[in-house]
Amino acid sequence: MEQALYHPEHGYYSSGRAKIGRGGDYFTSVSVGPLFGRLMAAQFAELWEKLGRPGDFTVVEQGAHGGEFARDVLAAAEERTPEFLEALTYRIVEPFDALRARQRQALTDYGAKVGWRRSIDDLEPFAGVHFSNELVDAMPVHLVRWTGSEWVERHVALREESFAFTDGPIASAALGHRLREIPLPVAAGYETEVNLAALDWIDAVAPKLTQGLVIAVDYGYARDDYYAPGRTAGTLQCYANHRVLSSPLTQPGRADITAHVDWTTLAERAEARGLAIAGFTDQHHFITGLLTGAIGSEFEGAADAKTRRALHTLLHPTLLGMAFQFLVLSKRVTGNAELAGLRFARDARATLGLSPRSS
Repeated sequence: MEQALYHPEHGYYSSGRAKIGRGGDYFTSVSVGPLFGRLMAAQFAELWEKLGRPGDFTVVEQGAHGGEFARDVLAAAEERTPEFLEALTYRIVEPFDALRARQRQALTDYGAKVGWRRSIDDLEPFAGVHFSNELVDAMPVHLVRWTGSEWVERHVALREESFAFTDGPIASAALGHRLREIPLPVAAGYETEVNLAALDWIDAVAPKLTQGLVIAVDYGYARDDYYAPGRTAGTLQCYANHRVLSSPLTQPGRADITAHVDWTTLAERAEARGLAIAGFTDQHHFITGLLTGAIGSEFEGAADAKTRRALHTLLHPTLLGMAFQFLVLSKRVTGNAELAGLRFARDARATLGLSPRSS
């Protein structure tokens, strides 16, 4: 999965071959149009206000694709809150030259406001927000199968000049440790995934944030649902031209490979690394919370038909509204529940299946 998506020359993402939107392989909230970025710009500006309007506020985006979201955020800030734009520094974490070139072209109007880093490790400590949209689902996962008596890992072998899955031993002690935390399935043949890369990612992000939020937007489940006995084939899928392929091995480097996020395990790791769970909710409720605030006045009868259609797509439960979730993590931010996007969120710990925090 890592080679198919991120090989410097042949990887689906790293080569710039990934196609998003109506004429591509899949939709994202960003590909719906500039509205998503405008809405998130309002949330970022609200955090800036909550932190006391600091003169140096950083938005770090990871998984920026062609730079459209960054452009939409900066354009909205320029139009709506120029004083926020003045304080804003935008950093894109992007290791791949092909994508950097596309992002630079999209962001030429914002000059020194935008800078790039090749990795989280290269990023300076910052106060502000780390934002990602559909990043964690594209991190390489370990595919495992329960034999009825033990876990085995699904490796990839070459057979008669084509790739095929084959069972093998568990590759690492870290994977073996994580498997011990998964409830044992009831039937042999049960397959699922373990995303160790997501845990490494939160380990890297947490110490870089000095004050502010981490907002991760993606699709996934709480742990009990992710590893439910009835989910016998896991969540690993492969997309090309808006259709699901039969196997991630059929078009390596030319199709998206993805697995849902285990939100509970990610949240637990974040807490262990000094971040607080500020909230967890679906996209419908997050955006509805934003719209009940000051930004909502922009859409009270004045929005054009295109914007109304975009809002419908982002909000509707059968479109993107219930497909995506927002995990919001915080450090040194008081009154997390007052964030507009979390206004209608349920209790995050209960939703994620975590025990209540002791007083």
